[in-house]
Amino acid sequence: MKFSHLHVHTQFSLLDGAASIKGLYKKAIEDGMPALAISDHGNMFGAFEFVKEAYNHKNNDGTLKVKPVVGCEFYITQDRTRKNFNKEERDPRHHQILLAKNDQGYKNLVKLTSLGYIEG
Repeated sequence: MKFSHLHVHTQFSLLDGAASIKGLYKKAIEDGMPALAISDHGNMFGAFEFVKEAYNHKNNDGTLKVKPVVGCEFYITQDRTRKNFNKEERDPRHHQILLAKNDQGYKNLVKLTSLGYIEG
């Protein structure tokens, strides 16, 4: 059965990811993965390099060995201005992975990450 990682952090997820994009492709090809997704924390800084690197690894027929899937791990909360939490209340912050299915999905991810930086 084929398996693909859809929640991978690169060196662009500071303090959480150390994997280089080239190293990720090398491992994905070694393991026979048909696809690979990156989902860095709150940013898409590695997206261009990630997709570009996929084109350095083609089969003899010109198809990509590993399909790149661009994503992002977003921080979701009801109140982005809240800074203080206590033990009695459950932490209302969550992480949510979003993956781009197509060009429109990619544009939506770019818009959401931009809003995250602009509005918090």
